[in-house]
Amino acid sequence: MSPWTEMAIQVAATAFSVVLVLAGFWRLVVRPYLDRKVAELMAAADDIEPKVTRGVKQGVSEAIRNLPENALGGGLDGTVKESTRQFLKFGSGLFENGLSSFLGDAADLERRSGGSSEPSQRD
Repeated sequence: MSPWTEMAIQVAATAFSVVLVLAGFWRLVVRPYLDRKVAELMAAADDIEPKVTRGVKQGVSEAIRNLPENALGGGLDGTVKESTRQFLKFGSGLFENGLSSFLGDAADLERRSGGSSEPSQRD
């Protein structure tokens, strides 16, 4: 046999051995571990929804109990104003922190709105 043939046989045997060891490691070690972890995650995910529902119900009942007396008696002006103020604060925080990354900042919006109201100067 020529030396090149022997080298090719050795490379093929080594590659086959490495692939066989990696496949065995995947099938006997990694795959069962991943299957266990996925089962744990699925069990945890199934448990989350009832807990969230229970928490929301508890939070709503506490919020209703903590409403001021004038809000329940028909005088909703103070509560509505406070809710509107909180909503506006939340909206501005959302715009400044997250939404501005998609839409740009306030200066960009002013430039766009200012530029679109002027007639275009095309030649």
